[in-house]
Amino acid sequence: MAAAGRLVLATGNRGKAREISTLLAPQWEVLLQTDLGVQPVAETGSSFVENALLKARHAAAATGLPALADDSGLEVDALDGAPGVHSARYAGEGASDAQNLQRLLDALRDVPAGGRTARFRCVLAWVRTADDPQPLLAEGSWEGRIALAPRGSGGFGYDPVFEDARSGLTAAELAPGQKNSLSHRGQALALLRRLLLSRTGHDLTRS
Repeated sequence: MAAAGRLVLATGNRGKAREISTLLAPQWEVLLQTDLGVQPVAETGSSFVENALLKARHAAAATGLPALADDSGLEVDALDGAPGVHSARYAGEGASDAQNLQRLLDALRDVPAGGRTARFRCVLAWVRTADDPQPLLAEGSWEGRIALAPRGSGGFGYDPVFEDARSGLTAAELAPGQKNSLSHRGQALALLRRLLLSRTGHDLTRS
C-alpha cells in the first residue's frame, strides 16, 4: 500500500522515530524535522500536552507539512513523579541516555523493589497546519517499576531499567513488536490512528 501522505515528526530522536514510523506504516511517510533542517523548539511547557503542541506547531510552521509531535517521559512514584517532563534532560541539558539513566538509579539507590513503581506516559499532538484550531491529542500510559540495574540491549532512553508490570521484562528486553503492543507510545498511536480515521476517512493527512 502506498503512503497516503507525508508528515514531519517533531524530533531528532531516531529511536523514537523508528518506533513511530513502524507504527504508522504504511499509510504515512515520516520525515524527521532534523533531516529537514528544522531546529527544535524550546520545551517550555509544564505538561506533556503543552510540550507536544509546542513542538507540533513549530514543525508545521517550519515545513508547511502536517506535523506529529510526541512528548513522553517517565514518572516515578518515589520521586513524586520525576523526572516527568524533564525526562530527556534529567541529568542536565544535553545529557546522554546513559547519564539520565544513571541519575535515576542514583536517586532510587535506597528505595526497595516494592517502592519503585513507575509509568511511561506519552502525549501525541497532530496538527494539519501551524495554526490548526483543532489539533488531535492522544495519550497512553504504561505501568511498571524501575529495576535495580539495567537489563537488555534494545530500545533507548530508560528502557533498560523500566520493567513491564505484567511480564517482569525490561522494555529493553522486549522484542520490538512486543514493546509496541504494550508501550505508552503504541497505545497513543493506536488511539491517534482511530481519531485520524474518524476525522478524515481514507485520506489521513487532510481535513
